Amino acid sequence: MKIFTLMENEACGGLTAARGLSQYIETPRHKILFDMGPDGAFIENAEKLGVDLAAVDLAVLSHGHSDHGGGLRAFCEVNSQADVLVNQDAFSDFYAVVPGETPRYIGLEADIWELESRVVPTAPGLRLDEELSLLGDIPNTFSWTPVVEKLQEKTPEGFRRDTFRHEQHLLVEAWGKAVLFAGCGHGGIVNIVRAAEAQLGRRPDAVFGGFHLFELDPADPKSGELLEATGRELAKGDTVYYTGHCTGAYAFEVLRGILGERLRPMHAGTVAEI
Repeated sequence: MKIFTLMENEACGGLTAARGLSQYIETPRHKILFDMGPDGAFIENAEKLGVDLAAVDLAVLSHGHSDHGGGLRAFCEVNSQADVLVNQDAFSDFYAVVPGETPRYIGLEADIWELESRVVPTAPGLRLDEELSLLGDIPNTFSWTPVVEKLQEKTPEGFRRDTFRHEQHLLVEAWGKAVLFAGCGHGGIVNIVRAAEAQLGRRPDAVFGGFHLFELDPADPKSGELLEATGRELAKGDTVYYTGHCTGAYAFEVLRGILGERLRPMHAGTVAEI
């Protein structure tokens, strides 16, 4: 299969960069869009890469944050056929809550249901066909899973820490290979890889996604311990990891020291064949 990174925090080849993520995936049966970046800029990048978004037959939104779903409406304007699979809980009110600051809304557009004819709500554990599965409700089996307190959900009772029940991951199986697309990996990249392994009976051949480690403090010894534990766990098997977006330069450097060439950047404009 062929994977084009259409949008990411960094770009190469004269493409536009923005904080967010969007990837295009070609399999024997499908042309898939996974996430839509913070706005419609990924569409211009796709054109420069020779990707025809009008031909996409299925789109998947990894979770209900605007840096992954802000371009949903723009995608529906250039593509008239693809269903957009969105977890049924992704339309909640998500905020970044920092003490001393006004809570900042980071969820999807309030009027996104104007696209209800295109949006298909999903639940975890959905098998779409012989190639595609959605993973969700990931159990926390790794004691070093990071917790980001500022990511919260607004409820009638007030703000509460986001449980990420709205997060879903795409597992693609084709040509004897299995590739996991993990979006931001808020549930913990180790937990998500383990969930894919439980379904496959083996580790996936490749993983694409952010690991949400960018806020770790290099001066805090616990950050180094967390990354060392994460790296040792990811090193099991032969999986190749393509990461960026919310992983962070510090985390990438430490994990690269453990995983070597098995950890690779996925900037906008990169193309991988698995």
